Amino acid sequence: MRFLLSLLLLSVLISCKNSTEKEVVEPAIAEQPTKSAIEEFMDGSEDSLIFPGEKHFKSLRQITFGGDNAEAYWSFDDNQLVFQSNNEAWGVGCDQMFLMNVGETFKNNQPPMISTGMGRTTCAYFLPDNKSFVYASTHLVDKECPEVPLRKNGRYVWPVYDSFDIFVADLEGNITAQLTEEPGYDAEATVSPKGDKIVFTSMRSGDLELYTMNIDGSDVKQITDELGYDGGAFFSPDGTKLIFRSSRPKTAAEIKEYKDLLAQGLVQPTEMELYICNADGSDLRQLTNLGNANWSPFFHPSGEKVLFSSNFEAERGFPFNLYLIDIDGKNLERVTHGETFDAFPVFSNDGKYLAFSSNRNNGGTRDTNLFIAEWQD
Repeated sequence: MRFLLSLLLLSVLISCKNSTEKEVVEPAIAEQPTKSAIEEFMDGSEDSLIFPGEKHFKSLRQITFGGDNAEAYWSFDDNQLVFQSNNEAWGVGCDQMFLMNVGETFKNNQPPMISTGMGRTTCAYFLPDNKSFVYASTHLVDKECPEVPLRKNGRYVWPVYDSFDIFVADLEGNITAQLTEEPGYDAEATVSPKGDKIVFTSMRSGDLELYTMNIDGSDVKQITDELGYDGGAFFSPDGTKLIFRSSRPKTAAEIKEYKDLLAQGLVQPTEMELYICNADGSDLRQLTNLGNANWSPFFHPSGEKVLFSSNFEAERGFPFNLYLIDIDGKNLERVTHGETFDAFPVFSNDGKYLAFSSNRNNGGTRDTNLFIAEWQD
């Protein structure tokens, strides 16, 4: 009996020993984290695209390689961007809207066009469903590209076409709704990160003011009411504030010049400052007082800073570079160090990446291309 018990005990010990040895010999293999599409895409970045001093760019990729490409805006899930381009190689005569998946570049290929291809378009922005977007177009009045005046009496001007209205379309380019029908300019629509409101610029009051509406076009409210061009507005990450550019004439001569140009459907964007207010227009205040053109602002993911483009340090209009400033107007910091043009900065919704337009790496041409940077604070 003792012999049998001894054999049983020895068997158990050998079994336990073998189990232990097996665990040591064959440890569990840890799963490797899967990289997202944007992370894999940024692995192919080129350090030569980052200029000395651009410490906020951990990596940088070029997206387009010809034409004027600008205002690239992220889908709410950060998987796609919609942008405008006038690249003649893509068969367009003026700005139309194009769609890209994160991870794509367009050197020898063409992205799908998701506007009608008629008239001129501007300022597309994704809606929260990630399946549709808003944009402005002149196609209802004229299917051809409108004339683009760039100079008036020797001064640089922008056209504000009274034929612009704001539409909703799906990602195949089918228009599903028209959000504005008022006479005059309606454009520059962007959507709150909360997904409930759209801010846009309109001439319906007789001046270029900011308005908000629900994403279905209802409940339109006027936000600004001071003489001058208020435009290019964006919501803060929590949807409670707006940042925008404005050229607000002060002297009698400036006011006359502004009104005379506006009567011709033109504005002069060479003197603009940034303004900030609550989303309902309250607590409006001037953020910058730098001189020259300060524009294309976008909130930093923290909501405590604004990234924008400016030529305030330039003597002859160029270069434009990106700058950061606190929302109380302090701690101005230069972000890019180009010699030509950097503008239209837009952070991804997760705050990790920045899309912007630049003249860098264009071979000495006038092409403005899209870039994506991995951002680091």
